Formats: sequence, C-alpha cells, structure tokens
Amino acid sequence: MVTEFKEQQVRELHDRFSRAKAAILADYKGLNVQKVNELRKMLRGAEVELKVIKNTLAIIASKGTPFEAASRYFTGPTSLALSYKDPIAPAKIMVSYAKKNDKLNIKAGILEGKLIEADGIRRLSELPPKEVLIAKTLSCMKMPATNLVSVLQGIMKKFIYTLKAIEEAKNLKGGK
Repeated sequence: MVTEFKEQQVRELHDRFSRAKAAILADYKGLNVQKVNELRKMLRGAEVELKVIKNTLAIIASKGTPFEAASRYFTGPTSLALSYKDPIAPAKIMVSYAKKNDKLNIKAGILEGKLIEADGIRRLSELPPKEVLIAKTLSCMKMPATNLVSVLQGIMKKFIYTLKAIEEAKNLKGGK
C-alpha cells in the first residue's frame, strides 16, 4: 500500500516536472505554517503552485525530465514553486518573499529546461514584466521607420519652402 502511494507520487511529480515551464527550488526551513501559507497564496494568485516535496521521490521523478540537472539540490527541506504558464512569475514572487523572510533560501531553478543557479534566479526576477519587454521591443522595431518618415518629411518641407521662396522672389521681381 505504501509503495503504491509512493509510486503514484513519483508519477505525479514526473508529470509536473515534464509540464513545467519554470520552477524554483527553495529551502523553507524555519518558516512556520502561516508564512508558508502566505507564500502559497501569493504564488496561487500568479497561477504558480507550491509543493513541499520528499527529496528521494523528487530525485526518482526527475529522471528523464529537465529537473534531472537539479537533482543535486534535492537536499534538506525543499519546496518547489512550479509554473506552467508564466516562466518569470515564480522567480519574481519567490525572490520578493525571500527578501522579506530571510528563512526562505532559494537554491536554484529550472527555466525552459535549463538549470539556473540562485544568482540567476535573482537576476531573472529583476526583469520587467513580459508586456513591458514586448512594448520596448516593438518600440525599437518601430523607431527606424519613424525616423525615416521624419527625414523624408524634412526633405519635402525644405523642397516646399525652397519652391515658396522662389515663387516669392519671382513675385517681387515681377511686381517692380
């Protein structure tokens, strides 16, 4: 009975590991239940799930998934924040929470199948939101076209002003 339960847990973890776009592994030792629930609520708001995992089961479940590279971090009390949609959200929330609660120590993370050390997770959390990055990229892409239009308009304006000046000069000569 116990073995079947553990096998089921391994299958579920393996499935989660396979589907996750991003995950953050953290040591939560010293956080009381209220603090963990507070973190869980913050993560849930961003559609990120927080799991407290058994390391031995996680190591077994990680085989054949991108999490296999992170298996050395499955030591001590380990919590796992998994995101299936937004790859940046768990990093932002976990780092923000770790700044307020020094008992939460970020170990490492997985982003799009790649292992990221704790410092990389902190840098990742400093990125602006996806919408802002898209807006900046579009702005950069639009800038050359906008500049070209401005230059062409300037040439046209100079040409028109030159024609206007010639016309005025002819009117002055013809009027005298």
